[in-house]
Amino acid sequence: MHRKFEVNRIELVEKIATTHNVSKAEAARILETITGSIVAAVKKGDPVQLIGFGTFKQVARAARTGFNPQAGAAIKIAAQKVPKFVPGAAFKAAVDPKAAKRKADKAAAKPVAKKAAPAKKAAAPKAAAPAKKARK
Repeated sequence: MHRKFEVNRIELVEKIATTHNVSKAEAARILETITGSIVAAVKKGDPVQLIGFGTFKQVARAARTGFNPQAGAAIKIAAQKVPKFVPGAAFKAAVDPKAAKRKADKAAAKPVAKKAAPAKKAAAPKAAAPAKKARK
């Protein structure tokens, strides 16, 4: 049986305080600044990308029809904006190293096909085109 571990705000404040040798009050203000900045940016519609950790962004959820099991009736669910977190590659690799290794092996096994930019050809005079056909 696995024991469920949760990290809450107080534990994060204690970790910041002990790691950086600051008071718990100062650590709490630091954490509040970080979370407040993320919330404010996402609220405005700006994504917040922390390289290696992930991206916080706002997504629009379309209006849809739901089902109320208690009343047994279909209900309309309005469109809404919701926050979304997309973990970064380093975060995913830390959580599941085997999956990261499989992805890396798969990418290494795949031949890298470079997309060559189409060569820009000079417009040939129309008289030159029939001359090329005559050579064949």
